Amino acid sequence: MTEPLSGSALLLTSAGAKIPMLQAARQAWLRLFPTGSIIAGDMQPLSVSRAFADSFWQMPATIHANKTELRRGCIERNIKVILPSRDAELLFWAQNRDYFADAGIHIIVSPEAGINLCLDKLAFAEFGRQHQLAIIPASLQIDDINAEQFVVKERFGAGAKSIGLALTKTQAKQHARQLQAPIYQPMQSGKEISIDAWLDRDSCVKGLILRQRDKVVAGESQISTTFSDAALAQQFSHILAQLNLTGPVVMQAIIDASGKPHVIECNSRFGGASTLSIVAGLDSLYWSFLQAIEPEAKLSDFTAATQQIRQLRYSMDTYQYDPDF
Repeated sequence: MTEPLSGSALLLTSAGAKIPMLQAARQAWLRLFPTGSIIAGDMQPLSVSRAFADSFWQMPATIHANKTELRRGCIERNIKVILPSRDAELLFWAQNRDYFADAGIHIIVSPEAGINLCLDKLAFAEFGRQHQLAIIPASLQIDDINAEQFVVKERFGAGAKSIGLALTKTQAKQHARQLQAPIYQPMQSGKEISIDAWLDRDSCVKGLILRQRDKVVAGESQISTTFSDAALAQQFSHILAQLNLTGPVVMQAIIDASGKPHVIECNSRFGGASTLSIVAGLDSLYWSFLQAIEPEAKLSDFTAATQQIRQLRYSMDTYQYDPDF
């Protein structure tokens, strides 16, 4: 590394209550800039993250009308790298990457084409069909899906709370009426897993960690356990390499009784439970920050932990006396 710039700041956007992510980002950032700082950014003033960051920025919305204000705010705060953490903001950052780079501000975000593909679950499924990838099919029409039970979900957005699982054809049609842009998929049973990966600038997978989603609450892994499977890792690497993504990503899949994978979706960002993969050897945030600051820097090798690691995510209380908000 070159000589650290005193006070260089990292911004975590949509920080909310993402304290484990904020802490993991801090550990990686301070390895590069020991005198640097972590800024939690969010539109909501009473975000829990403000109590855990070095400073808090109540940001304007990430829309094109605000890009000048956002860049000026970054410059004023000496922000050098931005780590987006919410799907809905990824396109904004990808489309304005060069605008911020002109001011020396680097954004950890995939190319626009890859983000669009991942945000649109119908397009993602169609991409899988066209390239003969192990991605669960989807359609706007239930009659296109050959299944006894169905999944109905929103085409765009996270939608974990509104998803309908293991529905009959009649139930699926009824559930779809509650959604804005419903798509239909076959219900796939099996073991639910996540795949945390990091891809370089050429969309080559540098490393990935497999983790079983032992307990899922509102779409988020509350208990996860890492595991090793060379054949699955190779298959997922093949799929990821074709999605035009870079940096940290997290993919969801089902492994059926025969061991065959069925990919559900891919999020082109660092995931809420992806901190487990850092502990397991995937140094994704550090690699992202280092590559952003020094594109030609040599990245450390990926070495996965040899033992299984279980992650348990939980809420906790903290207290502030005479809080200054």
